[in-house]
Amino acid sequence: MLCAALFALNPAYAADAAQEKSGKAAPSRDPQKQVAVIDSVVAVVNDDVITRQELNERLDDVVRQLRKQGTPLPEADVLEKQMLERMINDMLQVQFAKESGIRVDDAQLDMSITRIAQQNNFPSISEFRAKLESEGVDYKKFREEIRGEIISTRLREREVESKLVIGDSEVDSYLANKAKLGGGIEEYHLAHILVTVPERASAEKIQAAKDKIDLALRQLQGGADFAQVAAGVSDAKDALKGGDLGWRPGDRIPPLFMAELQHLKPGQNTPVLRSPSGFHIMRLIEKRSGGEPQVVQTHARHILIKTSEIVSESEARSRLLEIKQRIESGANFAEQAKRYSQDGSAQQGGDLDWLSPGQTVPEFEEAMDRLQPGMMAMAQSQFGWHLIQVLERRNADISEQQKRQQARVAIGTFKSDELYQDWLRQLRDRAFVEYRLEEHN
Repeated sequence: MLCAALFALNPAYAADAAQEKSGKAAPSRDPQKQVAVIDSVVAVVNDDVITRQELNERLDDVVRQLRKQGTPLPEADVLEKQMLERMINDMLQVQFAKESGIRVDDAQLDMSITRIAQQNNFPSISEFRAKLESEGVDYKKFREEIRGEIISTRLREREVESKLVIGDSEVDSYLANKAKLGGGIEEYHLAHILVTVPERASAEKIQAAKDKIDLALRQLQGGADFAQVAAGVSDAKDALKGGDLGWRPGDRIPPLFMAELQHLKPGQNTPVLRSPSGFHIMRLIEKRSGGEPQVVQTHARHILIKTSEIVSESEARSRLLEIKQRIESGANFAEQAKRYSQDGSAQQGGDLDWLSPGQTVPEFEEAMDRLQPGMMAMAQSQFGWHLIQVLERRNADISEQQKRQQARVAIGTFKSDELYQDWLRQLRDRAFVEYRLEEHN
């Protein structure tokens, strides 16, 4: 925290840091010039700063996005404060990732953007880039935003999901409640507003959060647009998308919310709800019936090269790429797995047997699901780099064990959301943050 203390005592340090970020030379010690530079710093976050220019650029992007969505814009000062809070949280995660040794190099970033391009029906990054730039999107900024999202995902996996514990009693209770609701699963298109409450918050801070959410509810009851209120009030990551959560099956919605949602008609809101992460308002946009999902199982095998303090992500990827090229040239997959894989399945030639949805980490499952039998692909997870090959697929009846596995996935979905919000609050509570927005408005 030494650097943060220096920022607090001497604003010139923050000014120098801001200049360094922009690639310009540090300013002279002329007092009048220093004032002009200091005015460009809107927040100090530990040993880094957020500049007015950076804030304005993000505001321009989000205003363009909200207009494209047809969402009425919140008041300018409300949106500005909302965006600054989001930038502070993003910066804290990036700082924590650097301290923890989490990196996303350009090669990994290009792979992710290639996947995004393909999902949007663009065969190459160059065509995807041209499309973005034709819509006024700065491609360099877009790349860094994707890098930040990847870092955030890896942090969530390591700091939250890898430590998630789901007891048998939770699974038993979940399955019993599901049985009471019958075989079919209702699906809900939801939007929400979240006002977080800091860890160990004082009574005054809790009341301030409650007042904020109560005001939002009164605005909604008075006919205000939900997306507009969410964009101006919500602390959730999806706030600037109008709080839209998309479609979610009922078995992956926390019981606290389901108890209220079951009684709503489309277009209606819940009252204010309290959870460990703060205060919520949920809106039911649409509801539809869904039958019992059919399980598609995949028989797959893989080779894992783990990352560590000694083996970097780029080195692990390079090693795996060499193995992949040997297999494509005729080497036996199982023999390569026995020789090089650092997973427990190595002695079985990397064979993972039949996998049901939810049995592997999301990155592995997403990559595996995109493959046709016989195809291979590389994917990265918190464990390292995987070379995945799909052998065959089948439709399978849901066994009792699989039902329990699905229950664990569903419980983990909403427990993970709560724990992630709690982790972000703790990260924020430990940080040094100095606001300078008001003095420049």
